[in-house]
Amino acid sequence: MKKKDVLFSITIPVLLLLLTVSAGYGFSDADLQRLKSTNQCPDCDLAGARLTGSKLSKTNLSNADLSGASISNSDLTNANLSGANLYGINMTSSKLTGADLSRANLRAAILTGAVLQNTDLTDANLTGTVLWDANLTGAKMINTDLTRARLGSAIWIDGTKCNENAVGECRK
Repeated sequence: MKKKDVLFSITIPVLLLLLTVSAGYGFSDADLQRLKSTNQCPDCDLAGARLTGSKLSKTNLSNADLSGASISNSDLTNANLSGANLYGINMTSSKLTGADLSRANLRAAILTGAVLQNTDLTDANLTGTVLWDANLTGAKMINTDLTRARLGSAIWIDGTKCNENAVGECRK
């Protein structure tokens, strides 16, 4: 199966899931304003928020609920997302260099083309996450769950490129 066919067969169901799941989300307006004014929002409810193109470097979002949110094309360099609920989040083409994603729930997240260099993914759950073309060079992955994670053409922690059909582990 060609990469384009695989992408289509995976992307459509994931998008439908996100639309279905996000319909029940309603983030807190007060938490969103707090994030915008202070660039800090630990333990916040930002589920389903649309933050595409945001500049959130060095932001503290530890233990925040960002499930179903869209933070694509954003800068989260050195952000603290430890323990955050990022289930079904869209972080396509986002920069997460040096971010702390330890203990984060990234199940079914979309991280296509994301830069995750030197990111801490210790004890993170990446089950079913899409990491096509993501850069994971130098990422810390201890007890990271990659079950069914799509790693096609991702750059692995040691700098090598994963096979375009890699699932669950980086096959070179």
